[in-house]
Amino acid sequence: MKRSEISKIIQNYSDFRIGVLGSHSALEIMDGAKDEGISTVVICQKGRDIPYRRFKRIADEIIVVDKFSDMASPKMQKMFLDTNTIIVPHRALTAYLGYDTIEKKFRVPMFGNRTLFQAEERSFSKNQYYLLEKSKIRLPKIFRDPKKIDRPVIVKVQEKKRKLERAFFTASNYKDFLTKSQDRIKKGIIDSKDLKKASIEELVLGTYMNFNYFHTPISDQVDFIGIERRLQTNIHDYNALPAKQQLDINVDTQNIEVGHTPASIRESLLEKVIEMGDKFVAGVKKVYPPGIIGPFSLQSVITKDLEMVVYDVSLRVPGNPIVATTSPYTKYQYGETFGVGRRIAMEIKRAHQEGRLAEVLT
Repeated sequence: MKRSEISKIIQNYSDFRIGVLGSHSALEIMDGAKDEGISTVVICQKGRDIPYRRFKRIADEIIVVDKFSDMASPKMQKMFLDTNTIIVPHRALTAYLGYDTIEKKFRVPMFGNRTLFQAEERSFSKNQYYLLEKSKIRLPKIFRDPKKIDRPVIVKVQEKKRKLERAFFTASNYKDFLTKSQDRIKKGIIDSKDLKKASIEELVLGTYMNFNYFHTPISDQVDFIGIERRLQTNIHDYNALPAKQQLDINVDTQNIEVGHTPASIRESLLEKVIEMGDKFVAGVKKVYPPGIIGPFSLQSVITKDLEMVVYDVSLRVPGNPIVATTSPYTKYQYGETFGVGRRIAMEIKRAHQEGRLAEVLT
């Protein structure tokens, strides 16, 4: 949507509410809105509304649809506009509605830069690799041709049946890549067409940490919100076994995210973390003006030489509610601990009060 369209829509917003699709990080987003006294609405797919009904404080209105994509129907869009709803995007929204719908057909004000979301996809031209390079942030070496694999790599390919999940596997050379990929194709885990579009990245060894930040065009600075690590099945269970048992059972490992655990970083490394967030915000603004609007995450590896390597980027709510109750970094800055859900609500509320809503919506 053009900024002129946004300005026209919101000029009559004497008040507003926050709307989310009922998945991914909807609870965190609505919890933050409620903390700031903002009304909420959640759109649930039939049969997936139990959490939002159980946690009664969270949603002021629950709307059930046959399928998530119905959220973009003309009827639903009119309802959002009539009720001064601002949509906060997350990964499930981009997955179920699709980038084309979000960019060209969804005419509801959205907190975030909607033209930026598809940069998460590695198959897109100006993708996250491109943004990291422009921001002069180190990323793993990328192998465009599997025949040139000369070190341990991780192959990131979409699962055949569950399109929201990726069937990661490691390989040490081209022969290993062929053996493992063909085995997964035979088992129906991945598809040969998706394999051709797979990302092959250098497997950087170190400590994995996801650094979470926040910035908008009206922010005074790039906020460092906190750190978490991901719990994944079945890779975590497999790694907990002794090496002999790992060799004996010979199972296919997966990296399906099922939860999060909090983390902190030693204080002497904070300068690198903060500088990395600043550099990324500056780099994205040059490629996708007006730049980042809202939260983002730089999923990183800290090597034995204390170098930070970013292997994945989230360009919307990262979906890690554990940060809201465990991060000391918002406490240092704001005097209280909270996560990205509340930080979003704070920014929208401030923008509305200052008459600058159009600057944080697209």
